[in-house]
Amino acid sequence: MKHLPNIITLSRIASAVALIPIQTFSLMFFVVYTYCGVSDVLDGLFARRLNYDSEIGARLDSIADIVFYAVTAIKIFPALCDILESLHWCIIAVVVILRLACYAVAYVKYHCFASLHTYLNKLTGLLIFTIPYIIFQPFAKLICLIICVVAVIAATEELLIHICAYQYCANRKTLLRGGNESEN
Repeated sequence: MKHLPNIITLSRIASAVALIPIQTFSLMFFVVYTYCGVSDVLDGLFARRLNYDSEIGARLDSIADIVFYAVTAIKIFPALCDILESLHWCIIAVVVILRLACYAVAYVKYHCFASLHTYLNKLTGLLIFTIPYIIFQPFAKLICLIICVVAVIAATEELLIHICAYQYCANRKTLLRGGNESEN
């Protein structure tokens, strides 16, 4: 039972990969896509309920997120190209640079891959998750702009946490102390 959260996370990775051959925006796409989102919530919920939060589980969850985001980006990229404007793409480039900086700083500082599940990162993930559901709505450009701004703020917060922290704390939730980190 203690491995249930990691099994769910692994199923999210498999489901994300399974999205690749599925017709984008089809019913099957939305079924599998929605499962990926629900499983992202469930793995963390079960980990907390079973009192089985682990660093391996947190890293596996981060890897699952990256795989899911990468596959989703590939699948919806053509539709995004049709609706997003240059401002969106500039902000997305800033987010990518900030994310890469986060991973680089964390790797140099902690000698491992580190990605934090801060509240802002979780909000960003939720907002990004909504894109396929709203992409063809008349307000999609505005929502995408809001998502881009939130993503910049979240990535900046994580970068600042990595720069300022004395040690890696996977449970860090905000820049303003959020985890069991002792900084002496």
